[in-house]
Amino acid sequence: MKYFGAHTSAAGGVENAVREAKDIGATAFALFTKNQRQWLAPTLTEAQIDKFKTAMSEAGYEASQVLPHDSYLINLGHPDEEGLAKSRESFIEEMRRCERLGLDRLNFHPGSHLNRITTEGSLDRIAESINIALAQTKGVIAVIENTAGQGSNLGFSFYHLKHIIDRVEDKSRVGVCIDTCHAFAAGYDLRTKEACDATFAEFDEVVGFKYLRGMHLNDAMRPLGSRIDRHAPLGDGEIGWECFRYIASDSRFDNIPLILETPDVARWPEEIATLKKFANQ
Repeated sequence: MKYFGAHTSAAGGVENAVREAKDIGATAFALFTKNQRQWLAPTLTEAQIDKFKTAMSEAGYEASQVLPHDSYLINLGHPDEEGLAKSRESFIEEMRRCERLGLDRLNFHPGSHLNRITTEGSLDRIAESINIALAQTKGVIAVIENTAGQGSNLGFSFYHLKHIIDRVEDKSRVGVCIDTCHAFAAGYDLRTKEACDATFAEFDEVVGFKYLRGMHLNDAMRPLGSRIDRHAPLGDGEIGWECFRYIASDSRFDNIPLILETPDVARWPEEIATLKKFANQ
């Protein structure tokens, strides 16, 4: 079963993200469980949790169809102890919010070395951060998102993802989310079936499909290997439709949230309908 959706808005209450997803014909969705521009947020009340769980039940969504995203402020590979401690505290809080909402995964950008420590040193800090968070939470998978490699951001190489996973103690609670725009910007070609075959064969060899817990389906405004993260509507960018037809028709991408972060919100229903059509061909 394919689960297609988009990153919907939780403005006014987390339950509103569920309702927006249903309104656009999504069978999956992503959301921020708090303001992504804040380090910490008030603890979720029982009333807020009940509203979210009721909306989930009424819409027919399971936890496996939802890919929450943490705050963009968090840097689990931070070179400074103060910044690292602040990031870890915020990340643990986000994991606990997912736990309380009954969600089973949390998507996050791995982190950045900020040109102040080595790549390996920062990757080791990310793995240590995950281990600390997993020890203080239950049932939520830490889902590492690949990046475009802008600036000092890590995670643009499949080998970065492997490095982190190899050092996570509980392998059952770590996974990855592959963003198609990020992968393309990092130099992984996705423009043809043959290119997708090669890229995903490398992903499987280096990381393994068993760790794939979600995807972000975005076309790319900039050319292959640009290291620039600029999303485009599906079919309007440098990647083109073939990649998304490939993912929609391949069973290796079944039963995980496949999430649009494309820039034209008005086109989400059309994009989701097209992906569903590809999956049924």
